[in-house]
Amino acid sequence: MNDTIQRQLNHRSVRRFTPQAVTAATVAQLMTVAQHTATSHYMQAFSVISVTAAPLRAEIAGISRQAYVNSNGQLFVFVADQHRAAALAQTADAQVLGSADKLLQAQSDALLAAENTAVAAESLGLGTVFLGSILNDPLRLIDLLKLPRYTFPVLGLLVGYPDQATQPKPRLPQTMMHFENGYDATAAVAGIADYDEVIRAYYANRSTNAREETFTHLLTAAATTTPAKRGELLAALHQQGFLLA
Repeated sequence: MNDTIQRQLNHRSVRRFTPQAVTAATVAQLMTVAQHTATSHYMQAFSVISVTAAPLRAEIAGISRQAYVNSNGQLFVFVADQHRAAALAQTADAQVLGSADKLLQAQSDALLAAENTAVAAESLGLGTVFLGSILNDPLRLIDLLKLPRYTFPVLGLLVGYPDQATQPKPRLPQTMMHFENGYDATAAVAGIADYDEVIRAYYANRSTNAREETFTHLLTAAATTTPAKRGELLAALHQQGFLLA
């Protein structure tokens, strides 16, 4: 055990921040960390947008359907970016740049950079919460952020000084998610009854928004419902030049 691992094990999402602003120097430091994240083939196929304009922030909060997004903290949007390659490569091939390969490459770069940024922020005493909800209306978000062809928003990251003490959520037993030499479909669900009871106790006793809940119910809800505009993700990817072939 060391300080880095202990901090990672203590990670929890923070959705309420104090009015204290994240300084420009800290933002620059976090972006330097993002830049030094591992990147596929050294392509650095991601960009980051800091959302500082109040009307834009309010629009993104509306897309996310999360009021706290329009409150305190610094909002970053991580973007998969093959536009840079399209602009600089003299022999750029649209079919290649828009391929699943290049999309996943850029998405991986963006996701890794976002996680590295969150770890760095938490090491500075800041709180973080990831916002997959920015994709609840992907076409609108693309328009708002003026994203050019061969770019796509991956997720948001809200960073600020915590104004709440949240509890870490119990994770799956490792027997259900760590396998050797191949996926174990039996082990992946074998411990669910016990884990459901752990989750039931967590939700029943947590300090805010206590409710009756199980992991099985959470997965079932996610597997059977989705926000309406999420159905436009493929259309949004096509608009941006991806997955056309």
